[in-house]
Amino acid sequence: MKLSTKGRYAVMAMVDLASHSQGSPVALADIAERQEISLSYLEQLFGKLRKGGLVKSVRGPGGGYLLARTPVQLRISDIILAVDEPIQTTRCSPGSPAGCHHHKGRCLTHDLWEELGNQIYLYLSSVSLSDVCERRILGSSGMFHGNSGSVAAQ
Repeated sequence: MKLSTKGRYAVMAMVDLASHSQGSPVALADIAERQEISLSYLEQLFGKLRKGGLVKSVRGPGGGYLLARTPVQLRISDIILAVDEPIQTTRCSPGSPAGCHHHKGRCLTHDLWEELGNQIYLYLSSVSLSDVCERRILGSSGMFHGNSGSVAAQ
């Protein structure tokens, strides 16, 4: 499973907004520059985030965007889903009884990958924007990278 740039950029931009807002609107151009994301792409993402009720726009001089809720109340899963990024680990259509095989059957590992998607959603639902901003994310996942496909017994 790979999260597309849409979901990753939306989370990056929301973390930036939460970190730089201090109660006043933040211009998308500033977020775009700091995060090295195209301004036009951010405008599309923030349109979806606004429709999803996650940000508020402020017009006029000194305008920009504010979080619609506190960082503690915003979940990473909310951000990803607001920009139409499905958390999906199977090739099947979500909610469909039909599988991904040509005869509409499910593959042998369907339940495994579907449960992985559920676990990813549960994890992202457990992490707040505040957790990311304040670096309260468990940082031990590096122990799984660089090993030759196995996790050493501890």
